[in-house]
Amino acid sequence: MASRDSRRHALYVALVGFLGALAIRVLGWTWRVRSEGDDPLAAGRQVVGATWHRGLLVMAHYFRDRDVVVMVSRSRDGDLIDGVLRRLGYAPSPRGSSSRGGSTGLRGQIQRVREGHFGGVLCDGPRGPARRLQPGVLVLARQAELPIQTVAFAGRPCIRFGSWDRVILPWPFARVRCLWGKTFPPPAPGDDAGFERLRSEVEGELNRLTDAVDARLGLAPDAVAGPDARRA
Repeated sequence: MASRDSRRHALYVALVGFLGALAIRVLGWTWRVRSEGDDPLAAGRQVVGATWHRGLLVMAHYFRDRDVVVMVSRSRDGDLIDGVLRRLGYAPSPRGSSSRGGSTGLRGQIQRVREGHFGGVLCDGPRGPARRLQPGVLVLARQAELPIQTVAFAGRPCIRFGSWDRVILPWPFARVRCLWGKTFPPPAPGDDAGFERLRSEVEGELNRLTDAVDARLGLAPDAVAGPDARRA
């Protein structure tokens, strides 16, 4: 029988999931969203989507109701994120991270991508450093035998939180941009030098794309943004 604490936590997760998803849907409904580039979901093409952690909230709205699968931490905070994503129409999240059960979570995501889900990866998560590509997205692409497609998000006006990832939250009625970038083939098995070279190339493209989408809205690059960026 579930303990009182676990039942209370389950109810809390359900409540936060409902309210969080509702808030994102309502706020996102007001945004003036424009997508540029080759959107693989619109084209019905399966890829591994790669973006930075800073775009988490915009991404959550942009990919709603498309059965996308995203790996989420095993922590209690991860329970809340998974609850919100499910209410937003995402597939059940494989649970793990680079610090807690990462291999288990990655195996779960590989399995679901092989089953036909679109896989999304926050490539500098879960703890950073920001805009430094972790290897998980390459491992996922290699095991699923799918290309990696980069994508970046920006909004103006927006709040940029002071967390390590500088997560952005566009204000109501903000202009929001989704910019799709280059597609990269999955790394070849057993090619360690090629794996590291590809990691560097995908990281560089994501940083270029992030600066480009910020520039489209007249924002300073977030890697060097100071306190004034919160008022952008």
